[in-house]
Amino acid sequence: MNHPKPSGEIKAVAVATADDLRETIRRKSKLKGRQVDDASLAEVRQLIGDAPHRRGLLIENLHKLNDEYRALHDRHLVALAKEMNLPMAEMYEVATFYHHFEVVRGNDPVADITVRVCDGIACELAGAQNLLAKLPAILGNPNVKVIAAPCVGRCEQAPVAVVHQYPVLFATTDKVQAAVKNKLTTQPMAKDNASFEPAVLAEKGVSPQGGNQALSPDYVGYESYRAQGGYALAKEIHEGKKDAESIIKAMENSGLRGLGGAGFPAGRKWRIVKDQAAPKLMAVNIDEGEPGTFKDRTYLERDPHRFLEGLLIAANVVGIDACYIYLRDEYHGCRELLEKELAKIGRPTLEYNFETLYWVRDIVQRGPEWFSSFGRHDRKGLRSFSVSGRVKQPGVKLAPAGITIQELIDEYCGGMQDGHKFYGYLPGGASGGILPATMNSIPLDFDTLQPYGCFIGSAAVMVFSDKDKARDMALNVMHFFEHESCGQCTPCRVGTGKAAQLMQAKSWDQETLEDLATVMVDASICGLGQAAPNPIRCIHKYFPQEVA
Repeated sequence: MNHPKPSGEIKAVAVATADDLRETIRRKSKLKGRQVDDASLAEVRQLIGDAPHRRGLLIENLHKLNDEYRALHDRHLVALAKEMNLPMAEMYEVATFYHHFEVVRGNDPVADITVRVCDGIACELAGAQNLLAKLPAILGNPNVKVIAAPCVGRCEQAPVAVVHQYPVLFATTDKVQAAVKNKLTTQPMAKDNASFEPAVLAEKGVSPQGGNQALSPDYVGYESYRAQGGYALAKEIHEGKKDAESIIKAMENSGLRGLGGAGFPAGRKWRIVKDQAAPKLMAVNIDEGEPGTFKDRTYLERDPHRFLEGLLIAANVVGIDACYIYLRDEYHGCRELLEKELAKIGRPTLEYNFETLYWVRDIVQRGPEWFSSFGRHDRKGLRSFSVSGRVKQPGVKLAPAGITIQELIDEYCGGMQDGHKFYGYLPGGASGGILPATMNSIPLDFDTLQPYGCFIGSAAVMVFSDKDKARDMALNVMHFFEHESCGQCTPCRVGTGKAAQLMQAKSWDQETLEDLATVMVDASICGLGQAAPNPIRCIHKYFPQEVA
């Protein structure tokens, strides 16, 4: 079995406009046919080590270059393309897609430190635009660059700025200035001395929020996890003391569904994949790239082995040959933690979201009835809600499936912030739609929100108040879709950009926006373009007074 490091996802990217196309051609023409110089080749070889030819390591190698030189120099890209035997076009496509990479040509200057200020909804509500406006002058250093960045997955700690790889929580100009002055550019490693039992917390109705305000909270390491009974179940399954069929039936009877957004029944997926011919692979998605989502990060940085044991159980039961973990770039602390802890267990071996695997141990050990016994309003199970925005106590809230937004705010979030009246919410992240506060009694779960043009997705709940405008929330997420579009299909590439442009008008052109929405839904290749119109349609339906 393979033991790969968490690997980034490679996306092919098409350009968005004619001007972008001309610029891309101009840049590529300068690189086309360029000879590799010996110095650059030696620098690349020193960084990437002895295994440069695996195509799947492209983004890892780009990270190494970007971290070492604070940018991707064109001479290094040419050398890396030669070393990995990849086309320069593919090298350039990947390098220019991700916002945390910067491609520079020749002797163009490179900033010593880049400060990225998150401009997602939660951070915008908390004053991110003010930070972006003031920081360049306050820092006053030409070698420090300040730029906006898409959601960095710390919405409960908004606003967030990242100094190279060091997250500044609840960021202020003074905090960012201090981080730059003291050259805080990497996230410190967490301590392995925590005790964390989510099953017990769930039974008591307590959220696993714990140290949500900590940059690197204490976590349950391998030794601590084993001392609490960890890996005993995985060992029993590996030794044949528990048969695969009983495990799959427990997963089916629990009612657990995929908690990354699609909601496919977990037990059914295990059975389908188990019946397929070998070799079989597992891909675990810990991206959380959609604004408002941070539950996986919260669990991972506190109790990583509960997820890893779930992964091992799934691998043994289904017959997996190798597992690949995709961890987003912004989770630097989680990556270091995972690499450290993975080295301590035996060979972690379906497409799965992190949290789905996280609950496997508890469901099998406690029985499917334990998990399904939770729930409200005729729903079953537990959900981890990533709550951010205008509530007093944002964070990950472990709550019964089917809880309403009003119950979630009142019982788990300490109510609304002082001086703010509940006005609306996004029940399922950027793509899950936008609803008004008057619709506060809808159970938050799979299949309950679709009649209203929304869905629960990964349960990223963003709350806004009467001090905010729903149209601004919609515009923010449309900018996100525009940035995230891979560009391969015209409806999504053009539609998201055109929609964002039209949504900036005081009065919206409803007919044109609906035309764009219809085309994106009907003709986009993937779910991003198909879901992008949800905010537009929700504003027209539930907040028409804001755009009339």
